[in-house]
Amino acid sequence: MSVEVGQKRITVPGIRARKGGRPIVALTAYNALTARFVDRHADIILVGDSVAMVEHGLPSTLGATMEMMILHGQAVVRSARRALVVVDMPFGSYEESPGNAFRNASRILAETGCSAVKLEGGRHMADTIAFLATRGVPVMAHVGLTPQAVMALGGFRTQGRERGDWDRLREDARSVAEAGAFSVVLEGLVEPLADEITQQIAVPTIGIGASARCDGQILVLEDMLGLNDRVPRFVRTFGDLATGMDAAVSAYAEAVRERRFPGEANVYQPRED
Repeated sequence: MSVEVGQKRITVPGIRARKGGRPIVALTAYNALTARFVDRHADIILVGDSVAMVEHGLPSTLGATMEMMILHGQAVVRSARRALVVVDMPFGSYEESPGNAFRNASRILAETGCSAVKLEGGRHMADTIAFLATRGVPVMAHVGLTPQAVMALGGFRTQGRERGDWDRLREDARSVAEAGAFSVVLEGLVEPLADEITQQIAVPTIGIGASARCDGQILVLEDMLGLNDRVPRFVRTFGDLATGMDAAVSAYAEAVRERRFPGEANVYQPRED
């Protein structure tokens, strides 16, 4: 799982140093194939708990397990050579106590070879983040719209529409940054609030449905490629792979039905002695 000789893996301090500088490119990947393509362009690859929905067909991220995250994390780390690989901590793996969080985070780091973990939550997770950071576990924080808490939030709703919520959300971001998170994902925040937080905290912000002025941006790869039928309104698609894949599979099926596959080039012929 080590980086090939001559190639340098982007590091946690390297990402932290990008605050206010060149925008950070981040994308998800869940397997070795897609990680190979993403790695050529991204600074951060997130093995997100969205894998539960995208790869396993589950209705939410709550179905992600430690075993699932470790399996997909291993595949991505084997393939990625340049990007910093971060693995999501699944729901239930860190909320109980800082000690429980450390046991699970250290397992993810040891078994996948990734460089950092990500966990959701604001002020109430600051003590846990500090506990992990002081024990050598790099943590990416995640505030605003936190999918693992979607039931408590009442759905996937933009956060900060009411100005009365701004102080709480600012404090969430400030608390996790000061606790030792090396970067903070801002998801589903109204733009002016995301801008303020980006200016106020000392570590990079990674936006998703927040603001173009965050220090970086992240999207779910399959959303960005047009592979998912339903995507959040803020997602911009940069490709239409679904149409191409459907056409290719359709062409293959038609060739099989018409006995045009396999062709001569695809068939082994008996050896003539």
